[in-house]
Amino acid sequence: MDFTFTEEQQAAAEAAKAVFSSAPPDGVPSPALTPGAVADDLDRRLWDKAADADLVGLLLDPRYGGAGLDPIALCLVLREAGRVLARVPLLESTAAALAVQRYGGEELRAAVLPAAGRGELVLTVAPHGRTGHDAAELAVQARQDGDGDGGAWVLEGTQTAVPWAHSADRVLVPAHTGAGRTLLALVPRDHPGVTLAPQISTSGERLAEIRLDAVRLDSAAVLTTDGAWEWLRDLLTCGTCALALGLGEAVLALTSSYTSKREQFGFPLATFQAVAVQAADRYIDLRAMEATLWQAAWRLATDGAGAPAAPGALPVAGDIAVAKIWAAEGVRRVVQTAQHLHGGFGAATDYPLHRYHAWAKQLELSLGPAAAHEEALGDLLAAHPLG
Repeated sequence: MDFTFTEEQQAAAEAAKAVFSSAPPDGVPSPALTPGAVADDLDRRLWDKAADADLVGLLLDPRYGGAGLDPIALCLVLREAGRVLARVPLLESTAAALAVQRYGGEELRAAVLPAAGRGELVLTVAPHGRTGHDAAELAVQARQDGDGDGGAWVLEGTQTAVPWAHSADRVLVPAHTGAGRTLLALVPRDHPGVTLAPQISTSGERLAEIRLDAVRLDSAAVLTTDGAWEWLRDLLTCGTCALALGLGEAVLALTSSYTSKREQFGFPLATFQAVAVQAADRYIDLRAMEATLWQAAWRLATDGAGAPAAPGALPVAGDIAVAKIWAAEGVRRVVQTAQHLHGGFGAATDYPLHRYHAWAKQLELSLGPAAAHEEALGDLLAAHPLG
């Protein structure tokens, strides 16, 4: 079997390295020293560079100006973004656009996708629900006015901790109909009835609580296909794992450099067995994070492609859960060990490690901590006994 990435996927990763190499991880004020958000907007300069390198429309069909690549390529790009804590909504905007391409009508695709692929239209997703613990689709209720499928939809509810909401042009909001159906509504940020209240993330980024008060949308802006939200959430979770992997690799490299140069009793810290063993354990964590990520991304890329599933195999959600368990636990252990091995220097606000630690905690808990995915995996194993 050949586990190497395709030439197109490798080219996307190289382009991402070139774009994100110019982004310093401490390019904004420290969240430890800033009472509010570290910045009011996304990194527009970096976003424009990513768009110019065709990274924003990476997964879109060529007829919409994209490259037609798969979630594996997206995860390779996000891995590079995670290394430098890139302040761009690459995951959210790409995922929302791909959901529109996959489940939206031609009218919506034509109106949204070309501009989104060029980075001119910024999209985001509201994935956390009302409290961050309940299912996101239960936070907003949708009802349809008029008869038949052509009637407008009216949305009522609140979504919390929406990333990049203040900078995005449209927000893809999951909602429920009250009859067991889940849909996705593409809501303009400045639409009548939409109110944004500022929130601050652990990493110091600006989030928003979005309140929808009788927000009326044309049916063309609503994706009603069964399974659309579950698919989108899986893609967001997989991308979050890729960001965590890139962050963890950068932190381990930072730790390796520090312990190789810092001396104690006349010898570099890296030569002490206790230090080397801890670093080796974190390297093993990262390799497990990597292996489970590519398994999940591959399953997501091939799911629904027509290939028969292996007998007794879990649904793709099982691989997503395993990847998120490793990403959440692994990235936490990597940054904690890094802080320990750096000593007091790791807490210095003019050194980037504390910022990596804040981002790691945000990614660990984003879209559910390890315990939540362990519970989901247990449910899947109970429902699909492996033969």
